[in-house]
Amino acid sequence: MEFRSCKEFKVGKCEGQKEVDGETMPLVLQPPEANKANFESLLLAVKNNKDWLDQMIIKHSAVLLRGYDVSKAEEFNDIVEAFGWEDIRYVGPAPRTHIYKRIWTANEGPLSEFIYYHHEMVLIKEYPKRVILYCEIPPPEGGETPIVPSFKITEKMVKEFPEEVEEMEKKGLKYTFTALSKNDTSSMRGRGWEQAFGSSDRIEAEKRANALGMDVEWLPNGAMKTILGPRCLTKVFEGRKGRRMWFNTMVGMHGKEHSSALMADGTEIAENLVKRCQEIIEEESIQFKWEKGDVLFLDNYALLHGRRPSLPPRRVLVATCK
Repeated sequence: MEFRSCKEFKVGKCEGQKEVDGETMPLVLQPPEANKANFESLLLAVKNNKDWLDQMIIKHSAVLLRGYDVSKAEEFNDIVEAFGWEDIRYVGPAPRTHIYKRIWTANEGPLSEFIYYHHEMVLIKEYPKRVILYCEIPPPEGGETPIVPSFKITEKMVKEFPEEVEEMEKKGLKYTFTALSKNDTSSMRGRGWEQAFGSSDRIEAEKRANALGMDVEWLPNGAMKTILGPRCLTKVFEGRKGRRMWFNTMVGMHGKEHSSALMADGTEIAENLVKRCQEIIEEESIQFKWEKGDVLFLDNYALLHGRRPSLPPRRVLVATCK
C-alpha cells in the first residue's frame, strides 16, 4: 500500500515519532491551512477520506490528528461515528465512566500508577480492531500514552528465547485474575465484577463471564477469580504483512497480587524471560506528548499501548470499535 497523500490533510511531525520498518509511527495529520483547523472542517475531511484514513491506520498502526479544534466529547463522538465502525463494549478490570454515546473515560485508576502496555481486551474472545483516544485535558507533566509495535517484540523474543517461545506457542498461556465485588478506584485494576459483568447476581455474572470465554471460581470474601486459557502467545492478522504480533499479556499479569500468567498446562514461565520481555517492550516503545484536541487512532491488532504516570489534571477519552 503506497502512501498517497491526501490534500485535505498535511503530514506533520511529533516528538518521539519512530521509523519502524520504513513506516512512521504515529503518522501525524494536520490541517492543510490555518482556516481548516475548525471542527467542522475536520469532520468533513474525515467523512470525505474515511477509507484512506482507515488504510493509513493499518499501514502506520497509529494515526494522530493534531492541530484541530476538537473541544468536547460530543465532537469526538461525531468523528468516531463518521467512520461507520461498529462499537464494541469494553470488558475488563479498568474503572471507567460512560460520557456520551460511544465515548468513555480511559482508565480512571490513580494517575500516579503506570498502566502497563497491552493490546486492548486481548484476553476476551472479541477484542476491538481500533482504539481511538482523545485528549481533552493534557497533563502538565507525564501521562503519555506510549505505543509499541507488537511484531518487534516477537522478533526479539524469538531471537533470544527460541525454544521457550516455541514451547509457549505450542502449549498456549493461561491467566487468572481476581476482582472484588465492588469497584475500588484506588486501583487501576479496581473494577468490581458487578460492574464488569453488569450484574450483582453471581449466577448471571458467571454466565456472562463464561460467554466471554472465562471460567470462574468464587472466593470466600465474595471476590470472583476468573481463569482464562488456553490463549495464544502470538497472532498473525490479515493485511499486516504476515507479522507475528505479541498478542498476549504475559508481562502485565505474571506474578502480580491479583493476577498470574502460566503456560496452559500449569508450567511456570521463567522469571528471566518475563523480565527480558519487559525490557524489550520498553526498548521498542514510542512516546509522544499529548496536546489538547489530539485524536489518536490505534490499530489494536498491531500495537500495545499503556499510560505513563502523570501529574493531574489529565483527561483522555476513548472509543473502541470493531
